[in-house]
Order: sequence, then C-alpha cells, then structure tokens
Amino acid sequence: MIAIKTANITQNFKEFADLVVGGERVLVSRPRNENLVIITEREYNELERLRQNAQYLTKLDESLNQARKGEVTKYTKEQMRAMESE
Repeated sequence: MIAIKTANITQNFKEFADLVVGGERVLVSRPRNENLVIITEREYNELERLRQNAQYLTKLDESLNQARKGEVTKYTKEQMRAMESE
C-alpha cells in the first residue's frame, strides 16, 4: 500500500490511478485522521458483496436462534394462501 498526502494525489492523479488499476492500494492521508483508501471498482464490488453476504448470514443466524427458542409464528397453508390474496 502506498501512503500519500492529499496535495500529492491532486498533482499526480493519473499516476496514482494507474497504480491502483495495476493492483496497488493508495492511502490518502488527510487532516484529523480522515484518511481515504483508493481501490478499483472491481475490488470495491467484491468487498461490498462480502459485506452483504455477512449481513445475510447474520440474519440467518438470528432466525435460527429464534426458531430454536420457539419464537416463531406458524401458519397453515390455507392461512398463507389467504394472505397472498390480500
């Protein structure tokens, strides 16, 4: 990972963009520790997919725990069909 200051990124953006496309991550140092990391869109999409998968797995775990505790609502097939038409 390359660490640079904000002034350097504005002066040499193409150079750093080419590095990112080549697989490098760029950390842009900002005041008050409000830093940024520049990554490719493909890498961002992969990280976002992993985040969403983790959220989904957490919801599944919560649902499983509720079912084990008996915290469920049961419906008959007829009740479910009636709800479809509502």
